[in-house]
Amino acid sequence: MEDILEGHSCPHDPKRPLVCIDEASKPQVQATREPLPRQAGKPQRYDDEDAHHGVSHRLMLFAPLEGWRRMDVTDRRTSVDFAHGLTAIVDVHFPEAEQVVLVSDHLNTHQPAALYEAFAPAARHMMEKLAWHDTPKHGSWLERAEIELSVLQWQCLDAASRIRRR
Repeated sequence: MEDILEGHSCPHDPKRPLVCIDEASKPQVQATREPLPRQAGKPQRYDDEDAHHGVSHRLMLFAPLEGWRRMDVTDRRTSVDFAHGLTAIVDVHFPEAEQVVLVSDHLNTHQPAALYEAFAPAARHMMEKLAWHDTPKHGSWLERAEIELSVLQWQCLDAASRIRRR
């Protein structure tokens, strides 16, 4: 835990950017019925029956000291998808960095083996550029990408369903 707190308190260094990564799933649902007509003195009523259209998976890449974030949305959550997110960090977004300080949680796909599964020959190059730090088991409050996902969920995605339910 101390190494993560220390990483968050270090001054900005473009040669060693701090990048937090996390992912979450969101079911895709659609209301199947129109709301009942509004009656005087009563709130509008909705039926809770929804049609399910699969799940969207969101991968948040967040560099708090850079003032930078990126979200990728996929149809599934696999270690290969996670590896593609890491590749984007190393080769696309921070190619000039000597080393990227990566903070992630203990999700089963958040493993260095994901790089070897997806990019066997190039995985070593990527691993050398990543200083990997795992959050403690019950330390999600240290994971800034998880906080970003939570804010996005509450302010944007849940807000849409709250508006729909009014």
